[in-house]
Amino acid sequence: MTFPDISAELRERMPDLKGRLIANAAMADITWFRAGGPAQILFTPQDEADLAYFLKQAPADLPVFVIGLGSNLLVRDGGVRGVVIRLGRGFGETVAEPGHRIRTGTVVPDAKVARAAADAGIAGLAFYRGIPGSIGGALRMNAGAHGRETKDCLIGARAVDRAGNIHVLSLADMKFTYRHCGIPADWIFTEATYQGTPGETAEILKQMQEVADYREANQPIKERTGGSTFKNPPGHSSWKLIDTAGCRGLRIGGAKVSEMHCNFLINDQGASGADIERLGEMVRARVKAHSGIMLEWEIIRLGEPLPGASSGEALAG
Repeated sequence: MTFPDISAELRERMPDLKGRLIANAAMADITWFRAGGPAQILFTPQDEADLAYFLKQAPADLPVFVIGLGSNLLVRDGGVRGVVIRLGRGFGETVAEPGHRIRTGTVVPDAKVARAAADAGIAGLAFYRGIPGSIGGALRMNAGAHGRETKDCLIGARAVDRAGNIHVLSLADMKFTYRHCGIPADWIFTEATYQGTPGETAEILKQMQEVADYREANQPIKERTGGSTFKNPPGHSSWKLIDTAGCRGLRIGGAKVSEMHCNFLINDQGASGADIERLGEMVRARVKAHSGIMLEWEIIRLGEPLPGASSGEALAG
């Protein structure tokens, strides 16, 4: 499926735009699941000012979405109508600052921020070694692992709203809850600042290695997956609910529930986006029938199904 090419029209509206516009960009090439349809337009802004300019000039009714590393994302097979924004090198700087702080652009992988903090002798961010995504996603999802969450060390962030206005945000402004922040969904994070504590680089690196070893031993990190599929319901572990509902190894088409960690869905045989989403909905339905608990998706689902195809929502019950 392809969309009408609106890149020339956008360029005409934005003569000073510096970033790159690509029509009908293959999202399967840049998402960890390696599935799904194209983006009508993929825009990579040069920097925060270029992003703000684009958003100011873009038609108000043009759908706009932002993605990070593509790790926590499932794109549907019909693709994404409108503009998908993917931040690039202009959002990739990480700097250690006085007072045991780390300031970083939001395209930087979480693990790279953990390493930069360790190299600077800043403790408190080692848990980021275990999160397969970028800082932008960590802010949006209040990402956490190994007993810590983003809210435990973030002190501030910057974001651009849909009208192109730049906002400087405090921790309180973020309104963090479990795997969620209260910032409007169409604001795009551009920078984050973290507060750590004094630490020894060798000890922090040891903690990071322990986190990495745990991931390798317990999660299918070498597979085409999107990370944890469902949020943990209060008082429960999603993987245990999925396992006891008999879903370990369950398959639809080329998509499979991981046998190593059954809160991970895997594209192991050329799965379509529909295969993956239908499998997720089947898991939700079986868990609901077995335990009475309806799991909530943690992975972001983006775009539309192919004409005549179902996105899988009906299976949720």
